[in-house]
Amino acid sequence: MSKITAKFYHAGCPVCLEAEAAVTGYLDRSKVDLEVVHLGTAKNRLAEAETAGVKSVPALVLGAQTLHLNFGAALSALK
Repeated sequence: MSKITAKFYHAGCPVCLEAEAAVTGYLDRSKVDLEVVHLGTAKNRLAEAETAGVKSVPALVLGAQTLHLNFGAALSALK
């Protein structure tokens, strides 16, 4: 069985870091291939996040589904 690809996008703010700790801790790493992307330091990945449907961070893209968690910052504020 292949793993589901997941990306957790955040901006490094306290809301994002709290969400990262809570959400990623529940993911079964034997089934999910997780990458954490800090958009505050990896601005070159903003277009990728937008293409995945991310509107604000923190957000988890799990397969083709984008889940917005809490509200730390709009993606447009990181540009």
